[in-house]
Amino acid sequence: MAKARLVGDRTSTMMVQAMERRSTDVRGRVFQVSLFVTLLLSLFILGVLVVDVVMDGWGIITGRPGGFLSGTIRSRSIDPKLGVHQALVGTFWIAVFVAVLAFPIGIGAAVWLEEYAPKNRFARFVELNIRNLAGVPSIVYGLLGLFLFVERLEGITGGKSIASAGVTLAILVLPIVIITAQEAIRAVPQGLKEGAYGVGATKWDMIRSQVLPYAAPGILTGTLLSMSRGIGEAAPLLLVGAVSGRLGSDAGFFDFGAITEQGFMAMPIIIVEWVQESGRDPGFAEAAAAAIVVLLVFVILMNATAILLRNYFENKRG
Repeated sequence: MAKARLVGDRTSTMMVQAMERRSTDVRGRVFQVSLFVTLLLSLFILGVLVVDVVMDGWGIITGRPGGFLSGTIRSRSIDPKLGVHQALVGTFWIAVFVAVLAFPIGIGAAVWLEEYAPKNRFARFVELNIRNLAGVPSIVYGLLGLFLFVERLEGITGGKSIASAGVTLAILVLPIVIITAQEAIRAVPQGLKEGAYGVGATKWDMIRSQVLPYAAPGILTGTLLSMSRGIGEAAPLLLVGAVSGRLGSDAGFFDFGAITEQGFMAMPIIIVEWVQESGRDPGFAEAAAAAIVVLLVFVILMNATAILLRNYFENKRG
């Protein structure tokens, strides 16, 4: 009798466990489906926005793509010389400033925090502030650039210049670069580091030969994505002196001297200007949409570069 009761208790326990697993599987399936629906909804909204912008600017994109890329800002939307060349030049040099300043400093700070910094209150305080700075609104960085680089360091940056804009946006994306580089370095297997130490490598040799090559795909992806955010900001550029009207001459991409002499323009600024002008001249709405498409293509090319570099270093790592 006791043996039969024991068998019955085990059977009941197994049935209860099976019902609990089935209930858990159902909740997990519902959660998975919810996530998938959320992803589809996000992609749908993004797709609608992109299609709407492309359709609005379709006439310029297909009618005169070359002239639009080589033209300059004009007072009338029907002007055949209307274009975004000067804004593209300014955006290009801003991206150069961000790459030269934010990337080395950000990657170096991430290496120090992960490999050299002592695990004490000071290091935790620094990391906490870096993560807080990543969430600060861009307008705050614009005010910083206006106060520091335009007014206080005018003799060095040239005041309202592309140098002030580039340094301001480099500071804006610097926390993001540090955080993404930290995560990539943190993902390096401990066995690689111990193996390097096992063959007599110094700490610097270990970082140079094991940590940085292994973390390179994640670092490159994070840094280039942060640049994509930086070149799309308009508020800081407005505060540090971006020109919203027509510039005097049409400087080339590598004519940095001419840019510093006459001011600078950027893609976000010209988009804002044309959207405002669309109330006076409806044709500027089409020009603004075409400029948004050009900026999207510029960002997509940067992201594609990040993907290619990531794949290259992943293959090299493998």
